[in-house]
Formats: sequence, structure tokens, C-alpha cells
Amino acid sequence: MQQLIYFFQKFKYLLFFLLLQFIAVVLTFNNLNFHKSKYVSSVNSVTGGMYSKASSISEYFNLKSVNQQLLEENTLLRNQLEKNASIVFNKDSTIVDSVKFNQKFTFTSAKIINNNYSKAFNYLTINKGKNEGLDKEMAVINGKGIIGITDATSSNYTRVQSILNKNSKINAKLKNDRSFGTLKWNGKKYNIVQLTDVPRQAPVKIGDTVETGGKSTIFPAGIPIGTVVKVDEENSLDNIIEVKLFNDMSNIGPVYVIKNLHKIEIRTLENQDIE
Repeated sequence: MQQLIYFFQKFKYLLFFLLLQFIAVVLTFNNLNFHKSKYVSSVNSVTGGMYSKASSISEYFNLKSVNQQLLEENTLLRNQLEKNASIVFNKDSTIVDSVKFNQKFTFTSAKIINNNYSKAFNYLTINKGKNEGLDKEMAVINGKGIIGITDATSSNYTRVQSILNKNSKINAKLKNDRSFGTLKWNGKKYNIVQLTDVPRQAPVKIGDTVETGGKSTIFPAGIPIGTVVKVDEENSLDNIIEVKLFNDMSNIGPVYVIKNLHKIEIRTLENQDIE
């Protein structure tokens, strides 16, 4: 107790000065709007920065949940666009039931759980299967373009034959010229595929876009594939065109599986015996 009294006696003038300074500062901020606004602004800046950092950290840990929500929304939008594209109007401009009778494709989102791209015959595995309506010979794409074709399914998983598979053959066309060919892979570079059987008179140029042709019951027309990077200058019979994929097949991310609702009807008709 005596030490406390001694402390106050020794520093009484300094303590009195600090008290007066504190009172002066309080009076200044309470009576002068300029100083008060500066103080509030400074405090808000500091706390705002802290909240921003905390929010960024929280968002980082929630990325998985956010990505899943975006994937589901994209799937919903793709299906909705397909439905809208199939709408049919009758004579008085009222909508006929398009969803039930005219929608051709549906989209199912999935994640890749295994991906091979360095072998001659590459496959992927996705986390959806028969329980979600998936089956063999369905198109697999993502936002950048084609990935492959479903090859085998179980209840919860599906194997996909990658476009980087020497057995893959996909109908494709030049976007500008609309000349058709067959997309293959020679087993060499993981980002380069080959477009063959294109008519030799087709005006192919470096940088031309290649997309799916739609002449099959698997891929819809117009799905992006890549750009032309090399043309057969010798104009040989094979007329091989080198195409650089839009997709980085070593790092794909979420995918969509496309189901053709008219596939059975089309194939049944095509397989009928011609009298």
C-alpha cells in the first residue's frame, strides 16, 4: 500500500497530465465532427480489414461446398436450356408439352475420381452410375469441351473411355466450313488429337475451331473440341489435321454426362431391315 502511495506521489504530475490529455481528446472528438469522422473512419478501416481477412479464410474453407452448389446450378441450367430449346408452339402460340415429348438430351453432373492420360488406352472413372440413370455410350463433357464416352457402369460408378484412347472415334466437323471427319488419337501427345477423313478440298486453316458433328446418338452437335494447329501440307489421302484440345486432359475437374433420350428410337429405326 505504501508503495502504491509512493508511486502516485512520485508520478502525480505525469498522471495528472495524462488525465488532462485524455479529457481533451474525448472533448475534441465529441465536439468536432471532422475529428470524429476521421476516428470512425480509421476504426472502420481496421475492423473492415479484419472482417475481410476473416471472410476470405471462411470462403477458402467453404470452397468445396460452393463448387458443389455451382455444379448443381450449372446442371440445372443446362437441362433447362435443353427443355427451352425443345419448346413447340401450336397454331394459337400456346406451348405444347415440350418437356415430355420433345426434349432430346438430359445432363447429369459428376466428379472424376480417377483419370489416366499417359497410356495408349486411357480411361476415367466418375462417381455416378446406374442409380443416377447412367449407361454405356453416353457423352461426357465439361465447360471447355468433350472428355469421352461412357464405357461401363456399376450402381454408383462409371468408367469413361477418354478421347485420349486409341480406340476412340468421334464424329467431328470444322465449325466454319462444316466439313465432317473422324476424331482419333495417335497415342502421342496428351493435348493433341487428329481429325481424319475431312474432304481434301475443305479450306482448313490454322486456328479453325473443331467441334462435334452430331451425326451420332452420343454427342450433340456443336460441343467444342479444340483448334487446328497443323494441316497436312502434302494433301495425302489420310488428310490428317492436328487439333489442340481445349481441355487439359491432365486436369479436368467436374464433368457432365449427356443422355440422348431419343437414342433407342433412332437406333431401332436405323437397324430395321430394308425391304
